[in-house]
Amino acid sequence: MSLTRRIRDFLTDGDGRLPLGLTLLSAAIAATMVFPLAWLVIEAVTVERSRALELLFSGSTAEVLANSLLLMAGVTVFCILLGVPLAYLTVRTDLPFRRFWSVVSALPLVVPSYVGAFAFVSAFGPRGEFHEVLSPLGIERVPEIYGLPGSILVITLYTYPYVYLTTRAALLSFDTTLLEAARTLNHGRLASFRRVTLPAIRPAIAAGSLLAALYAVSDFGTPSIMRLSVFTRQIYVEYNSFGSDYAALLSLQLLVVVLFVLALEWLVRSDASSHGDDAGRTDHRVSLGRLRWPATLLPAGVSALALLVPLWILGLWLVRSEAGRRPSMAFEPIQVVNSVSVSAAAAVVAALAAIPIAYFAANHDSPLAVVFERATYVGFAVPGIVLALALVYFGSGYVPRLYQTLPLLVFAYVVRFLPQAVGSSRTSILQVDPKLVEAGRTLGESSMGAFRRVTFPLTRSGIVAGAALVFLTTMKELPVTLILRPSEFDTIVTQIWRAQETALYQYAVVPTLILLVISGLSMVVLLAQEGGHEGL
Repeated sequence: MSLTRRIRDFLTDGDGRLPLGLTLLSAAIAATMVFPLAWLVIEAVTVERSRALELLFSGSTAEVLANSLLLMAGVTVFCILLGVPLAYLTVRTDLPFRRFWSVVSALPLVVPSYVGAFAFVSAFGPRGEFHEVLSPLGIERVPEIYGLPGSILVITLYTYPYVYLTTRAALLSFDTTLLEAARTLNHGRLASFRRVTLPAIRPAIAAGSLLAALYAVSDFGTPSIMRLSVFTRQIYVEYNSFGSDYAALLSLQLLVVVLFVLALEWLVRSDASSHGDDAGRTDHRVSLGRLRWPATLLPAGVSALALLVPLWILGLWLVRSEAGRRPSMAFEPIQVVNSVSVSAAAAVVAALAAIPIAYFAANHDSPLAVVFERATYVGFAVPGIVLALALVYFGSGYVPRLYQTLPLLVFAYVVRFLPQAVGSSRTSILQVDPKLVEAGRTLGESSMGAFRRVTFPLTRSGIVAGAALVFLTTMKELPVTLILRPSEFDTIVTQIWRAQETALYQYAVVPTLILLVISGLSMVVLLAQEGGHEGL
């Protein structure tokens, strides 16, 4: 095949054409999401070759790479093992208090992982609260919470909702008449799930797993608290010690890992998934029989571990703290206003930016569409500290008027969390029957008119769900907020961080509880978008 033919195939879809306007808009958005990382390449190519090879193939680099890969793999596997069963129980079965567990199972997503890490260390550390409870029983040692096992546990508890929510959305739009047909062919319940349900929801599982994997490899707070040497922690240490060469090289290695994850997810996900049709949905649910009440132990146990442990430790911090009161550390309502306003702005911008990318990727079988969609995931995988420093370099060096301003802060949030909006929107667009769009076009509607009148109303719930996810994660984002926020622009997470840095933990209790309440309400809004499938 000639080079010209390959280029033409890359720039076209199966019909031999791509819409020029949508293609250019998607390309501009994708390029904007990637360009802040250009400084990594610039910094890395300036490193002397011999020194670069020495740093990249050192023993410490090998340890960092191994720990990061093991952490990512462990978190991804356990997120699937928790998220898929929880989604199935809350959608397809007669689980008691199903709507309650639907909301509660998603709530761990609102808890910052670094808060969870502090709580678990305080509870299950060598001299933690749990150890004090067991000591009178003669139990002197508890399993080690530090290191790789503790990091996998904590990150899994606060990222499995990614898999849970995407899988739940797919199950809600699943055509259950296919299951009934499988049962008539004498397939048992397990065989029907394996042969019919699982292939249909596999793209959603892959999308949620991708987000969980990227979060695990980019998290800084939890591995630092758990004393696990990974990319994010080592990059932060190198920056603090002015080792920018090594930090840039490590960052590039991290990007290679990210690209590998994106390629792997692309292979797993089936782009040929069928489009949804309301006509095939039924309200029939699987009866759990005698397991109906015991099945509640899964959502109850996971939710209790993820939510009650931090609340327990926060309560103890509030009651037992003996530090003197400091008026300068007092919580102020303006911190809530700042957090909500900047998170809402990021959610709206991300939702709007996601629509062209998601529509392009869902409706055009072109390698170019895949490239644009994959480009949006790069910012999510890059550690917040690296992205923030890249924008500090860009803002202070080239656009000083934007440095430490709200627009730059919102832009950083959008770069970080756009894939959450893209994934949710793309899944919803794939569920739209193309015949409906074709019908709109035959009635004289333009491409934009057909999208506005047909596609958008049918995908609105997915777009709002993506915006809600961006809002939730922006509310708890720490490194980007600390570095890029304007002076005197305090938020809930900056208040929590100040309290933890000064060991005045009582001042972290109120903002953390407020964060849980606000994020919980936004999660209810997210789940309310499912109202078209089942009553709230």
